[in-house]
Amino acid sequence: MIPIPESDGLPVTRWSGGLRPASPEDAGVDPLRLEQAFDVLRSEIAAGLLPGAVAVIARRGAAVAHRALGWRQLYPHRRPMEPDTLFDLASLTKVAATLPAVLTLLEQGAFRLDDPVCRFFPAFSGGGKEQVTVRHLLTHTGGLPADFPHQALTGDRAEDIARILAQPLQAEPGLQVIYSDLGFIILGEMVALLSGEPLDRYVRRAVHGPLGMHQTGFRPSAALRNRCAATEYRPHLGRWQCGEVHDEKAAALGGVAGHAGLFGTAADLAAYGQMWLSGGAGVLSPATVAVATRDQTAGLGEGRGLGWIVTRPGDTHLSCGDLFTPGSFGHTGFTGTSLWIEPARELVVVLLTNRVHLGRQDHILRLRPRFHNAVAAALR
Repeated sequence: MIPIPESDGLPVTRWSGGLRPASPEDAGVDPLRLEQAFDVLRSEIAAGLLPGAVAVIARRGAAVAHRALGWRQLYPHRRPMEPDTLFDLASLTKVAATLPAVLTLLEQGAFRLDDPVCRFFPAFSGGGKEQVTVRHLLTHTGGLPADFPHQALTGDRAEDIARILAQPLQAEPGLQVIYSDLGFIILGEMVALLSGEPLDRYVRRAVHGPLGMHQTGFRPSAALRNRCAATEYRPHLGRWQCGEVHDEKAAALGGVAGHAGLFGTAADLAAYGQMWLSGGAGVLSPATVAVATRDQTAGLGEGRGLGWIVTRPGDTHLSCGDLFTPGSFGHTGFTGTSLWIEPARELVVVLLTNRVHLGRQDHILRLRPRFHNAVAAALR
């Protein structure tokens, strides 16, 4: 059996976003119990269910763990996972790029949450779409379909956005949560329209740059691909993807889209999570953070803030597990990524994996909560 490679990034990482390295004990974390969380990852890798992972755990502004385990690529050759591995963040793009970009424009007075989307995109009309607001898109309550067949996209960005805007509603706005990539694609286009800059450029200037998230961005250069975690084998390409967006719709849109396409490191994502714990920390205002992380979908089946999943008492089957307190918020990405933040205990947990390198099995649905349970149990 090949030993599982493992490396510690805590002492060598240049932390940003106000984070500092510290021992678990200094942040009120039991080191032995914390190690049990990494045992969950080790067992998954040893069983051949997961290629590798990088995790960062931070509490009270202190990064207490930054661990890389396993491999960032198994096929066609092995490359060990490193703490600075770049991951295709998939749907974390929604909350780590599009959401903060939208919220900065909200703070500038560019729109109201309850403005109708058709005010900005007149083509988004008919069949009740005039009633869909920006708030609806941010909370996934606009009634839009969950997805759009990527085979119908042509690669002509303007034409493809027009096709997405023309999609009919699946439900009446405001009555149910339907998690929709389409809503966040439209929000990404709204950022570009209101800012006068492409989404990737605006996010870099207004969000990631100020936070020191210099390893995070869209469309990694060829020089960075050796640092990327490989994703899935694609028959039409005849190879495993690495350093190019996995999501088919984002690929058709040129690699920059409001729902997917962002690449980043675990350390950068931890800095981003800490910003939310710190009341916006130079990017957003405390008032905006409070609104975005409040349950906006009371009475509906799923707790949603603006962009975020927000936990409620009695919630089950969440990716943050069973032990995070109500009011925690987070998100996941299809490639095997997640970010969870628990304000009550000042906790940020980043878990980035390349699970799709081995295919689209659903074992990640049990792995995430088991890992987060072990982390939460380590808090004193």
